[in-house]
Amino acid sequence: MFIAMNRFKVVKESAADFEQVWLGRDSHLGEMAGFVEFQLLKGPEHEDHILYASHTIWRSKSDFEAWTRSEQFRKAHSRVPTTKPLYVGHPQFEGFEAVQTLGQSASDAAA
Repeated sequence: MFIAMNRFKVVKESAADFEQVWLGRDSHLGEMAGFVEFQLLKGPEHEDHILYASHTIWRSKSDFEAWTRSEQFRKAHSRVPTTKPLYVGHPQFEGFEAVQTLGQSASDAAA
């Protein structure tokens, strides 16, 4: 398993606009082999920004790398530029390969 994360320091006044960009986009992730799950996470609020992270789970690092070279990736990341800054600096990418995974079976989670 491979987890790809981007962290964004979103300008407080732009948080609703930032969320709408994500909620309104067509990600094309479901078209990709090896895609497992995506989450947009809202984190702590700081003096000048709110921390957000996009969190994508892939079956393997090579599946993620294929996504970054795909037409679907280009489509998902072709946004209309805005004149209003949404975040401070550039997103910070972090990639992780799973060393250990623990979980509950579906019957255990329902109990």
